[in-house]
Amino acid sequence: MKILFDELASLEYQDAIEFYELEVQGLGLRFKEEIKRALRNLIKFPDMGSIEKGDIRRCILHTFPYKILYSNEGELLYIIAIAHMHREPNYWINRIKQDEA
Repeated sequence: MKILFDELASLEYQDAIEFYELEVQGLGLRFKEEIKRALRNLIKFPDMGSIEKGDIRRCILHTFPYKILYSNEGELLYIIAIAHMHREPNYWINRIKQDEA
């Protein structure tokens, strides 16, 4: 199974890494490792995440207040957002195709 990040999700991911690294040296790396660990689990068990909306699932991180919003496209996991859980909850909705909503 392959992973494909939405362009904006990729930017969110990089921004969060940079933010945490600026806060405390090494924290950005810890965030990155937690995302990678979650993605490895999603590759093994793509339907493990709870339904967020329609066919979109969420995987909540354990240490950081973020969730991975994704769609299981068969042989592809499409990462829609790396969303902070204390910000506007549905800002990512416009990233999904209308037939998935």
